[in-house]
Amino acid sequence: MPDIAFVKPALPRSGALVLPLAEEAPLAGLAKQADEATGGAISRGLEAAKFKGRKGQATTLWAPGAGLSKVVAIGLGKAAELMATGAEAAGGATAGAIAQEREAMVAADGLAPALAASLAMGVALKSYRFDRYRTMEKEEDKPKIERVAVAVADTAKAKAAFAPLQAVADGVFLTRDLVSEPPNVLTPTDCADRCRALAKLGVEVEILGPKEMKKLGFGALLGVAQGSAQEPRMVVMKWMGAPKGKKGKPLAFIGKGVTFDTGGISIKPAGGMEDMKWDMAGAGTVIGLMAALAGRKAKADVVGIVGLVENMPSGTAQRPGDVVTSASGQTIEVINTDAEGRLVLADVIHYCIEKFDPRFMVDLATLTGAIIIALGHEHAGLFSNDDTLASRIEAAGRATGETAWRMPLGDAYDKQMKSDIADMKNVGGRPGGSITAAQFIQRFVQGRPWAHLDIAGTAWSSKDTATTPKGATAYGVRMLDRLVAEHYEG
Repeated sequence: MPDIAFVKPALPRSGALVLPLAEEAPLAGLAKQADEATGGAISRGLEAAKFKGRKGQATTLWAPGAGLSKVVAIGLGKAAELMATGAEAAGGATAGAIAQEREAMVAADGLAPALAASLAMGVALKSYRFDRYRTMEKEEDKPKIERVAVAVADTAKAKAAFAPLQAVADGVFLTRDLVSEPPNVLTPTDCADRCRALAKLGVEVEILGPKEMKKLGFGALLGVAQGSAQEPRMVVMKWMGAPKGKKGKPLAFIGKGVTFDTGGISIKPAGGMEDMKWDMAGAGTVIGLMAALAGRKAKADVVGIVGLVENMPSGTAQRPGDVVTSASGQTIEVINTDAEGRLVLADVIHYCIEKFDPRFMVDLATLTGAIIIALGHEHAGLFSNDDTLASRIEAAGRATGETAWRMPLGDAYDKQMKSDIADMKNVGGRPGGSITAAQFIQRFVQGRPWAHLDIAGTAWSSKDTATTPKGATAYGVRMLDRLVAEHYEG
């Protein structure tokens, strides 16, 4: 990520100049100064390109004069309709346009400080790259941008608005890193060890191994892990930021962390199985969220818990037909070993309730392919037993562009989980697969306010989007940070 600074408006002597322009608006401020300095080359170029400032429109003018390598005009759409997500999208377009420049200035002097900060956030988010394992990349293919100066009238307000956004961006990057790592590197043990680094932000981190989980009766989680040579872990992260006198029950976020999912004995098809390295994206989101909350010193008490396992076929692997006893005491007939994430969540959710008695719980999991059939890659599936919590999550999703669509729950679906020999089965058949998975999880929440986000369709993107390069999206970090900020900070 390039260094981002907020500076007073002044024409740069070199590099690239980015002009975020509203629809049909005349050149003003720094943009007008640049046009005058180039002898009108900018206004002539924009006219020739038929640039109108429409949302998503972009035009590049090469070497227009005044020492500038190029001028990039980014359309903002109608000024009265510009929101934070639109400014971020403009920042994302900016990041792509200036990637091969050493330095660039963004003429954001026509934007309010908060919108200028959102634009800078877009630059940061789109600048992400996971290139840890590239050793032969050509120099001309590597991004060269080192510094982006965002010109604003009120630098103090812009810096203040950007500071918490920077912390959230750091959390997003952490999640993207974790989800992008190959499974031979990011084992349950390695992922747990990386969580220790959150201690430098003030997060209390506790790691439980198989011995501790066995004592707690984690038969469901340990059943998933028993086929792998990699030991499971559960990580408990606590950020206690609520002011004194306003302490209460903590908020709880819980993540499925299957660092690689072969499906176990119910093995998946070989084609595309490499994607199952990101079956731990729910846990990755929770870890990144905790980093974001701690990084911006959120005034809330929050617990993040992740269950980390690897699901492998072997001579010790769990079999279809096995019956396991969860930490809650409920028994589960394992019909399909590829329905493993809900088994992990069952034990972790029970632990969370018994240990922390949370105000609410939100779990995130790349849980079902069925949710992709239902919603594609545009929305996560949202299931909840609490209308207020659900509506707040939906609103936070709309505000951050991480949208969720509420799905039904009900007794008819719950009955599909009935087992002939145990308290329940771990699958309910093909019809309504994402719903019955949520019904399974609901059996362990003990009536507490709870929401389940099935992020199987949104955790990874096969193409670039406005502020996310192709790959891990870190879906949920920004949404849930917004949820906490708007409704639960003291």
